[in-house]
Amino acid sequence: MSESSFTVLREIGSLPAANGSEVRFSIDVYRNYRYVSIRRYVNMDGLWAPTRDGLTLTPEIVRVLAPKINALSDVPKEIANGPLGKFAKRPGICVVVEVGSFRNERGLALRQWEETGGWTKKGIWLPLEKIKEIKVLFKATHEAIDEQPEDDF
Repeated sequence: MSESSFTVLREIGSLPAANGSEVRFSIDVYRNYRYVSIRRYVNMDGLWAPTRDGLTLTPEIVRVLAPKINALSDVPKEIANGPLGKFAKRPGICVVVEVGSFRNERGLALRQWEETGGWTKKGIWLPLEKIKEIKVLFKATHEAIDEQPEDDF
């Protein structure tokens, strides 16, 4: 396989989203580097296609973030708005995770921040009303992140 090939190693699961779309969690590899992808997909004429709405997380971020998300209440009203953390992705870039409101809906925002330029366009909004499903997906991702693939990538 080419060094620059993108490969999905494992699909973890999906979260139904607005307008018939879904947010998929997967473990992928690109240029021999493993990462977690959380991305919105839309159904176009019977085929699911990824959108630009999403971001990638390093395995290190998932190892720290998954337990923080798991510690949240299963009852959305009991979860306070505010940051869950700021996690280094690579030099000058981090992922900020917070509970907040957007368009009168509460959710979990995962957004990418560049130290020199501020917010990037990379990010995803997960509705807090689906916190139980979100916790299951993060737990499964955390458990699978260190699994060895059956084939070399």
